[in-house]
Amino acid sequence: MARWAALALVFNALVWGLSWWPFRQLEAQGIHPLWATVMVYVPTGVVIAMARPHAIGQILRSRLLWVLMLAAGTTNAAFNWATVVGDVVRVVLLFYLMPLWSVLLARWLLKESLTLVAGIRMALALVGAGIVLAAPGVGGVPGVPLPQSLADWLGLLGGFAFALNNVMLKRAAHLPEEGRVLSMFVGGAVVAAVLAAALSAQGDIAWPWASGVAARPWWVPALVLTLSALFLCSNLALQFGAVRLPVAVSSVLMLSEVLFASVSAALLGAGHITGSLLLGGALIVFTAGWAAREASH
Repeated sequence: MARWAALALVFNALVWGLSWWPFRQLEAQGIHPLWATVMVYVPTGVVIAMARPHAIGQILRSRLLWVLMLAAGTTNAAFNWATVVGDVVRVVLLFYLMPLWSVLLARWLLKESLTLVAGIRMALALVGAGIVLAAPGVGGVPGVPLPQSLADWLGLLGGFAFALNNVMLKRAAHLPEEGRVLSMFVGGAVVAAVLAAALSAQGDIAWPWASGVAARPWWVPALVLTLSALFLCSNLALQFGAVRLPVAVSSVLMLSEVLFASVSAALLGAGHITGSLLLGGALIVFTAGWAAREASH
């Protein structure tokens, strides 16, 4: 059973690590990643709501699930947008600063103590982030350890929202699972839809029908539905694997997303692996693995 659980987590990491590619294909057909996120998450949310209709009432009655919905939606919107417009390797590494934000949010929302070890991890994560940010980005200034593009900011925002998502899952652990799952998928659709509609109304991004729906290849709707099904399966795989393996093991396996995203992006020309990114990324991944190992004790 442990082997299947491990494979399930690797599958989840694989789906997320390669998700940048289909979103870029949809963007090439005139569908902005925010609108693509809406299209991908709506079918999944509908399926879950039909299978577990009482989960809708759970969301309406719980403020915790509303916050979880906002955190999950922000995570998906920021990550999907960032990996389409930026260097995928750089974005994924900035996204996985999540353990740094988790310490701060756990201190604030869960009243957990800030230990010396946690402080050391935060320092290492910040050093890693500084090295990654100082690496030359698209249109950026080499040597300046600050976000240099929209993708950088979105990667950081996505990681922060992901940390908030995990903290809220912990706070909402007493609530039924179906309510938590549905709130995350509804959030993925609603947050992206609100932001996309606002930007489209201002003329900053195109409406999804602007380039002509009929003119798009037949594989566009097929890709959207396939991606929607894959995200649903990856979520189920995550739940299956996470409850059957120690936290340290599951967290490290989930970090394989960094490997899948980085290698695929480098091979397909959507990212560049440099010495500074390797060094900064190693510190970030080490910090995440260290935090996961401590969480299991």
